[in-house]
Amino acid sequence: MTTTSRNWTRPPLGALAGLLAGYAALAVAELVSAAVRPEAGPVIAVGGAAIDRTPPAFKDYAIRHFGTHDKLVLQLGILAVLTVLAIVLGLLSLRHRKAGALGVLLFGVVGGVAATGRPDSTGISDALPSVVGALVGAALLYWLAGRLTAAPPSAAAGADAREGGWDRRGFIVAATAAAAASTGAGALGRTLNNSRGHDAVASRAAVRLPKPASSAAPVPKGAQLRVPGISPFITPNGDFYRVDTALVVPQVDAGTWRLRIHGKGVTRPITVDFHDLLHRDLIERDITLTCVSNEVGGPYVGNARWIGVRLADLLEEAGVRPPSKGGAADQLVARSVDGMTIGTPVEDIMDGRDAMLALGMNGSPLPFVHGFPVRMLVPGLYGYVSACKWIQDIELTTFDSYDPYWVKHDWSKKAPIKTESRIDTPKPFARPRTGVTVMIAGVAWAQHRGIDKVEVQVDDGPWQRAQLAAEDTTDTWRQWSLPWKPTPGPHTLTVRATDRTGRLQTEKRTNTIPNGASGRHSVVVTAG
Repeated sequence: MTTTSRNWTRPPLGALAGLLAGYAALAVAELVSAAVRPEAGPVIAVGGAAIDRTPPAFKDYAIRHFGTHDKLVLQLGILAVLTVLAIVLGLLSLRHRKAGALGVLLFGVVGGVAATGRPDSTGISDALPSVVGALVGAALLYWLAGRLTAAPPSAAAGADAREGGWDRRGFIVAATAAAAASTGAGALGRTLNNSRGHDAVASRAAVRLPKPASSAAPVPKGAQLRVPGISPFITPNGDFYRVDTALVVPQVDAGTWRLRIHGKGVTRPITVDFHDLLHRDLIERDITLTCVSNEVGGPYVGNARWIGVRLADLLEEAGVRPPSKGGAADQLVARSVDGMTIGTPVEDIMDGRDAMLALGMNGSPLPFVHGFPVRMLVPGLYGYVSACKWIQDIELTTFDSYDPYWVKHDWSKKAPIKTESRIDTPKPFARPRTGVTVMIAGVAWAQHRGIDKVEVQVDDGPWQRAQLAAEDTTDTWRQWSLPWKPTPGPHTLTVRATDRTGRLQTEKRTNTIPNGASGRHSVVVTAG
């Protein structure tokens, strides 16, 4: 082998050394996080910090285009960036071993700072996975780079082991050992982290929801239209939308869960556990939830049957009065185990609507992704001001004195749900047959006000009143349909709804920021 060809082999091996160092750092960090907590891992910590610092418009874009995969896309993006940086540091280490190793340490510091700066941080211990992982990665890179920059200690290995003054065989042995050890550390860390949730899974499996003191009425027979393609009136748990900032879904043991209610205007601070809530008078209600990131015609709306405890009853037990009755607090701040803060108007919670701490969803304990063991929901308000999942703390305060998470990110402090409607069928770009009657159908919602009327327009024609399905409650969406016999060619179908207050769904298009999208949903089809 010529000297030139030997020199060409060094850069690829330097890049490999950087990749192995990065792999080892992440694997060791995974193992250390098992002794701290999974959320302290560097990818999760940096991802969470990125979410916190991302402008609202970019977050909204990610939700619109990636949906529930937005978190996976973020983590893959972080790993891609780390891969490039690892390669660069590996190449750098061929000439400057110490600089390459220091670069790995620098990224460990970044991960540690990100972990300790998260809202749910438990302290300096959260920095340990990133820092320890970086120390191992830096040491490994320094060691591997040494095999590529120094001659072997003995000439007995033969000429094939020498590559212009560096130890090829020693590098291969060291790299193989490092890859194997890193894989083992990472696998052990994942196993240990997964085992941490066993108690939470067991506690959920043990939950038996009692019969509520106030049951929901049966869903009216006419609430679900027999129209192919329309959304089911009750959204199955597995299909219910999920929008939150948690890169790792919290798995909370119901047996150790506690909720504290305290703050301004609370004369009797209380702490309740899951067993206490489960044995109170429970209510069961059908309630439609809507995410503020839902675009006109979007998928982030769903309807479920919830069971839980009236939140107003708990607040009254704590001595809280609404502002209309002289109460000192006008905002309730709910805190999640992952550090999320959500602010809700106290007046809305205590005005008689079925605001609750929900324990069950569609007859089962809450799924982990939807907030087990307990979540909050308030009919008529977008989720970012009402639907705190994995709730663990309630503080009574004022809007003037505290801005919760989303308000700090330029969303409105108060956000009643807007009157909206959606065409579920026919789908965009469908090709119905000319002269054959098809059903235009979908859903409309105006939670806590109810839907009074839905109308459909074909092209620029007159608005036609659709047939409304039976109403369950004013807190649920309502299905609608209109038979239509298409003529040849393209057609634009548009829908609008009117709520029980007489408010007509506006045609003015607005973005989701700062308090929800508005406009009328349209689909284009071509009959032939």
